[in-house]
Amino acid sequence: MNLKCAIVDDEPLALNLLESYVNKTPFLELAGKYSSAVQAMNDLPDKHVDLLFLDIQMPELNGLEFSRMVDTHTRIVFTTAFDQYAIDGYKVNALDYLLKPISYVDFLQAANKAVQWFELLQQPKEEIESIFVKSDYKLVQVELRNILYIEGLKDYIKIYEENSPKPILSLMSMKSMEELLPASRFIRVHRSYIVQKDKIRIIDADVSFLARTISPSVTVTNKYSRIFLIKGVKKPLIGLYFIEIGLFLIISYCILKDVFLPLRRTDRSCETPPIE
Repeated sequence: MNLKCAIVDDEPLALNLLESYVNKTPFLELAGKYSSAVQAMNDLPDKHVDLLFLDIQMPELNGLEFSRMVDTHTRIVFTTAFDQYAIDGYKVNALDYLLKPISYVDFLQAANKAVQWFELLQQPKEEIESIFVKSDYKLVQVELRNILYIEGLKDYIKIYEENSPKPILSLMSMKSMEELLPASRFIRVHRSYIVQKDKIRIIDADVSFLARTISPSVTVTNKYSRIFLIKGVKKPLIGLYFIEIGLFLIISYCILKDVFLPLRRTDRSCETPPIE
């Protein structure tokens, strides 16, 4: 797979170095290089680049500000001499973060991450067996079959897996995660929860909770309850509804039997015996 890329850096030496790295990397094609974000802003929309190597500290418009204007298809690798911007870089969903001076090994590693990302996107969602998420400044592979559910926490998500004591914490939105997952296997049941259908074990009658295999339940809000029923969970719910009715009738019968049968026996013991 070949990727179109661009470079934005106000330092001529850094700009030329990154250009030389692109030229020696066979799967990268340089679509443009720019000495300012303002210059790139005017030209990049027509280039449709896949990968952008972007400096952060630049005059007029810095890299973080410009990254929010870039097309969502374009993956960003920040290049800077200051590590204090690392957290800010991940907040704008950057693919990687390279500290200057940048070696070709580090550059190539970031470029390979980009290739993996786009290859994953090109796969039909129904065939995807794993995804990559950013956690602790690394790309972590997560097997879909192990996911119980995903919980959204403002700018972060937590991925809960079977047989794993700690969830994977990743800086990304619930919407981005939902787009990554195959709809045939995962369903959003709440603004803050996505669950794997095969992991559902219990659904109560009013569709207010969705229980997972271990410990707490996951709330299904009214907004998602109709979607939840339509997308293949209706049959288990109807089955549970009739089971509950059956249990209610059995329990009611047992209670009535225990109450009225002793009364009937008492009434009979109080009857006047017939006169002979």
